[in-house]
Amino acid sequence: MYRWVAFIGAVSSLVLLTSGIVSVQWLGWLISSISCLAWIYFARQDRDTPRMLMEMCYFIASLIGVINWLQ
Repeated sequence: MYRWVAFIGAVSSLVLLTSGIVSVQWLGWLISSISCLAWIYFARQDRDTPRMLMEMCYFIASLIGVINWLQ
């Protein structure tokens, strides 16, 4: 159930980021950050270290995206 919520969050963030509406792109990055945190948790539960590290990289990139759009 929670994995589906994280998946929907990831898809929603992609829609916002690719919409071309600059004023909502920060929200897309924020949703992406939250979704990445969920996937990091799931990967840790599954003991899938490579996926967890990949999601950590995406999480860091998402945070940088939020910071860049809010500045």
